[in-house]
Amino acid sequence: MTATIQTMLFLLAVLVLVAVIAQRLRMAPSILLVVAGIALTVFPGLPRVELAPELVLLVLLPPLIYSAGVSMSWREFRFNLRPITLLAFGCVVFTTCAVAAAMHALLGWQWGVAFLLGAIVAPPDVVAPLAIARRLGLPRRLLVVLEGEGLANDATALILYRFAVAAISTGTFSFEQAAGTFGLIVLGEIVYGIGVGWMSLRLRQWAGNPRVEITLSLMTPYLAYWIPQHLGGSGVLATVAAGLYVSWNGPRLISAATRLQGIFFWDLIIYLIEGFVFLLTGLQARILVEKAHEFPIGELLLATAITAAITIIARFVWVFPATYLPRWLVPSIARRDPSPPWQNPFLIGFTGIRGIVSLAAALAIPLTTATGEPFPHRDLILFLSFAVIVVTLIGQGLALPRVIGWLGIAETGNAERRREALEEIASRRLTIEAGLRRI
Repeated sequence: MTATIQTMLFLLAVLVLVAVIAQRLRMAPSILLVVAGIALTVFPGLPRVELAPELVLLVLLPPLIYSAGVSMSWREFRFNLRPITLLAFGCVVFTTCAVAAAMHALLGWQWGVAFLLGAIVAPPDVVAPLAIARRLGLPRRLLVVLEGEGLANDATALILYRFAVAAISTGTFSFEQAAGTFGLIVLGEIVYGIGVGWMSLRLRQWAGNPRVEITLSLMTPYLAYWIPQHLGGSGVLATVAAGLYVSWNGPRLISAATRLQGIFFWDLIIYLIEGFVFLLTGLQARILVEKAHEFPIGELLLATAITAAITIIARFVWVFPATYLPRWLVPSIARRDPSPPWQNPFLIGFTGIRGIVSLAAALAIPLTTATGEPFPHRDLILFLSFAVIVVTLIGQGLALPRVIGWLGIAETGNAERRREALEEIASRRLTIEAGLRRI
């Protein structure tokens, strides 16, 4: 226990140090934390820190999803529901199939194993790109679409992941049954999540104590996530639904004092969770490299290149048709929401950075199938998942500011914020004048 506490304190010190350095260098802390984690694995004497997938999927992920849902504007989410759905569901399924087809055709993998790898690397993580995008002043709508995609894409990937693991373990798969189960999970989790959000707000209103209310808010994501996850779903959609319900109805039912205290509490919790998540991701390098020793280096490099390339390219291939085809095929959509310039979908395509959920899903692959045989390609899937995370996070993450500058999107975002500031000043002036007239 003493060694564990010492390790946690050491990692906390590393997190703080890297955050200070990242601020000085004007870089995303997530990228430097992964690099720092990888660098720490070469130091002798540092205990092995092996990431338990249950820690990520059951402990760290729920508050991250719930907090993002609460901070999301329901009005903006509903207005952008079409692009969010096309990315969170359509793009994840398309990427999964593209990776599976490439691994089957080029390396001869079995379809089930190839599909499993595709489901693992399909969902992007939005924490790192959003941190960069917010600092560089992107237009509000792009941020909403990216954040909305990040809320729901893990659910799609984890459900596909479960189907793939079950098919490999049992040797059977029914598309009709899987499609029906997928629809039932989506509908059931949304209804359940709304119910959890409703109950949470009523209990907090009844408690009437800021400390009790904040404690209830911390329990809400776990109640929304754990039960559907235990019953065979993902838990992600239920947590998203609960967060969005609280976002829409919370201001009417939560006192101002509780909201102010809750903002500081949740900011600290999310900051620590995100920091530890990226640092722990880097610390897995030593363990995953050791597991991959049995494979020839040429096979590792070829498989990594194919997986990373298809993962990145598939997102671009999906984003442009998904952006323009609905407007070309349905004129009412074009009238209501005109086509954006090509720079917008290009940037969305470039922000396909993979993260901790992919690594946790890979670590959670069972050791054996239902027949007791070793799970095929398990260690190789672990290595490839980590390699895709490193390639996209460090490669695309470091290049993202230059890409944003090259596209010139930040200028549009800055102009948008100046208009919003002027509108806010005008609204405040009208409010003051109305108050003076009333007095």
